[in-house]
Amino acid sequence: MGNKRRPTPGDTRAPALQQGFSDVRNTEDWAPDLQKSKAYEQILMDIILGILPPNARLDELGLAGQYNLGVAGVRDALARLSLEGMVLRRPRSGTIVTSIDVQEVQQSYEVRCLLEPHAALLAAQHATAAEKRAILSAFDGAEAAAERRDFRAIIAMDQTFHRAVAIASHNLSLARIVINIHNKAARYWYHTMTLQPDEDRLEDIASHRVVAEAIAKGDGPAAMQAMFTVMGDKNAG
Repeated sequence: MGNKRRPTPGDTRAPALQQGFSDVRNTEDWAPDLQKSKAYEQILMDIILGILPPNARLDELGLAGQYNLGVAGVRDALARLSLEGMVLRRPRSGTIVTSIDVQEVQQSYEVRCLLEPHAALLAAQHATAAEKRAILSAFDGAEAAAERRDFRAIIAMDQTFHRAVAIASHNLSLARIVINIHNKAARYWYHTMTLQPDEDRLEDIASHRVVAEAIAKGDGPAAMQAMFTVMGDKNAG
């Protein structure tokens, strides 16, 4: 989510999310129904959730069997995850899940604070009716998920929301950056979110809904300010 505890240097608590997504656009190369797209989403989710922990060795045949997917699709997915910095591929020594770099997470947070409020502003200006519906519905059922402490579901909703806002900005370069840094940051934030008091999670959900409503109304300044609040800076804007 946005208003998460800011990571600090030396913070070594192990994290872990989400629901992946194939690409900013459902291009022919990474259409959701392709084997490699399914493999990418499954592996990404398990990395973020910590099911595939840092430094875990990834075997293509084993992953293909685990996810009931083809080896070629898994290989393509790992290649993409390597480009995104989620896994490390070494010739003759295999592929491992990258460790969590708290400094990189901190830097990602700083980039998000710069980019996401502007993305919300652009989304309010450019979002289509379908994109507005996607943003408004991203947190459907979130309060119930929070009540049952279904963190996997909440973070999947959070990723869906921020992805939808980024895409609705209609700035492809911005959207790609935002989505990629979300993937990395989610590994850390999944863990910290499990430590939040229940009321904080509900407040986070409510703050995201304020952003969604402002975008749906086409109110760019309000959407931008609300996203600053989501990011934890209520006085910016």
